[in-house]
Amino acid sequence: MEWSDEGIVLGVRRHGEANAIAELLTRGHGRHLGMVRGGAGTRLRPLLQPGNTVSATWRARLDEHLGFYQIDGIRLRAGTMLGSSHGAYGATHLSALARLLPERDPHGDIYESLEGILDDFDDPRVAAVQMVRFELAMLAELGFGLDLAHCAATGVTTELIYVSPKSGNAVSRQAGEPWRDRLLRLPPFLRGEADPSCSVADLRDGFALTGLFLMRHVLEPRGQRHSDAREGFIAAVLRRAGEAPSPMPLGSST
Repeated sequence: MEWSDEGIVLGVRRHGEANAIAELLTRGHGRHLGMVRGGAGTRLRPLLQPGNTVSATWRARLDEHLGFYQIDGIRLRAGTMLGSSHGAYGATHLSALARLLPERDPHGDIYESLEGILDDFDDPRVAAVQMVRFELAMLAELGFGLDLAHCAATGVTTELIYVSPKSGNAVSRQAGEPWRDRLLRLPPFLRGEADPSCSVADLRDGFALTGLFLMRHVLEPRGQRHSDAREGFIAAVLRRAGEAPSPMPLGSST
């Protein structure tokens, strides 16, 4: 068995004295592991950092075997990303999100989205917006997509400023007014507006929205909770935006 593909490094662990097991999210073969001979050495270690895009050739005698990777670098972002707190936390959180996908199952749209966010991670506010959108994309990919295009009560497509915490559907300003204290806020950057504003409050609302549904539909059924990396990323981007983090973890179920 042999194939070649591009892949984003999600993680790596040492195997023996010199080798390593690399976990990649590949464009056409999904989340896939393989052993890298010499992966723990000084030549290959910089390539096998989370967030890097590599060219990988995988070989194994049988498809179900772990197999071996031959790795070459394409876009080595990790050195820049890991130089900032939001970048380091963000790379770890993105890897954790990608691990929610079934192994060896292609998810081309998610791969493209992940490439996009990694290529545009320098600005903390932009990275935060992209992270919220990526979490929404992961919810949809896992079968729990939110309907943010139509009002759940009236079907209208305008003035959608709330989200029902029960259904995950958008709610218009008029329909939601009587229950506004019970509804989640839908930030402008998720409304499909041509020139959406993005305040610190909007970022907090976005993470609260995705955090609630990730916890309810994806993490809690697996016996998991939000990672420390997610909370660290949120705290870092809010701090850079001029606001101290809330003492309550954003997106918690309480």
